[in-house]
Formats: sequence, structure tokens, C-alpha cells
Amino acid sequence: MDNSVIPQHIGFIMDGNGRWAKKRAMPRNFGHNQGAAVFKKTINWCRELGVKCATFYAFSTENWKRPQSEIKGIMDLLRRYIKDIRETARENIRIIILGDITDLDEDIRVELEDIMQSTVNNDGFILGIALNYGGRAEICRSVRLIAEKCASGELSPEDITEQLVEGYLYTSEMPPLDLIIRPSGEQRLSNFLIWQAAYAEFVFMDVLWPDFTKKHLESAIEEYAGRSRRFGGV
Repeated sequence: MDNSVIPQHIGFIMDGNGRWAKKRAMPRNFGHNQGAAVFKKTINWCRELGVKCATFYAFSTENWKRPQSEIKGIMDLLRRYIKDIRETARENIRIIILGDITDLDEDIRVELEDIMQSTVNNDGFILGIALNYGGRAEICRSVRLIAEKCASGELSPEDITEQLVEGYLYTSEMPPLDLIIRPSGEQRLSNFLIWQAAYAEFVFMDVLWPDFTKKHLESAIEEYAGRSRRFGGV
């Protein structure tokens, strides 16, 4: 594949775990386990194909509405995968957590904060994990931080630009978002990276996330490569 058309930053909406499990008469958490395995593989596929950064939508601010048994299963799964995340980071991968992790259990929060801090200088690949994340909440957070700077006199309203707002987003140290891939047949963003998606390309696929393969990723990148990205120009 021509490296000149490889997206630098791909966002993945990992959708369809529950439906995948239901089709097999299994509990929803069985699907989340399978989806986590695909998440791990997809990181490697991205690196093999020359992608520099990937962000995965793992748990949204709206997911707290799900049954408590499912939420507990997802958090227990996260605890088990923290070890794998640490192993992954040893391959010169920087980990960035997007979202308000203060609402997560303390043991998870402490581990994630340590992982982010210990990988801050890794420059081989950037792995973003969106946990307790919502695009609108992210923009509100950015605006709130800027408002505090204005109130203290460090900034004035005239200083506020798109670039300034972006500097307060979770993705401020990531490459611009080029492509969003959503399996499962759904065709919406579901509050994922809505600021960053302004000029990203979307590829929606009729495959449930646990069945997502490297061929699906290659197909999405090929579709991306065939599109004309004019960014409002001609």
C-alpha cells in the first residue's frame, strides 16, 4: 500500500459487541471480551500499515446508562487489559487516555494515570483510548479551561481561536484526525471526536466489531485513499 495515502490518525468506534454475543446466545460481556481481543490486534495492524496514531472509543459518557452487570464486566475487563496496555507501551508506544477518568474506580484511575505519565516520551506510535468520553463534554471542558484563563487575566476573549480551543482538547498532542471507521452497520458518530471529525473521512462497515479483521482495515484505508480531501477548497 502506498505510504503517501496512509491516514496518520484513525478513530475506531468499536461497535457491535453486544449484538455479536446475542447472535451466539451468549451474555453481552462475552462480546466485550472478544472485542477487546480485536482491539489489541488492530493496534498491531495499524502499526504494520504505517498509521501513526489510533484512537479507540472504549466507553462513552452515555454508557453509564447500561445495566450495572455490563458496566462491571467492562471495568473488570479493563483491569485485566491494563497489563496488556503496559506491555504494549514497552514497544515505544505513547498512551493517551481521552475522557474524565475521575469517575472511574480509583485503582483503574491510578493505573491509567501512571501509564500516561510513564509513556509520555514514547514516539513510535500514539494509542488513544477514549474512556468515559463524550465529544460534547470534551468541548465543554476546553471552553471551561479557557474561561478560567480569561477570568484570571491570562487570556482575553480576543485570544480565543480554533487553534487555542484545540490546544485544550484531549487530542492536542495527536496528529489531526484523518479517518473514522465504524463497524456494525450504524452510520453516526455517537458523540465521538466531534470537533476533530470536522474534515475526517468516514467509513461505515457492515461487520460487527468482534469480526473486524486486517482485511477490513485495509479496505477502509483503500477507500480513504481514493477520496479527494479538499478541506473546503476546489
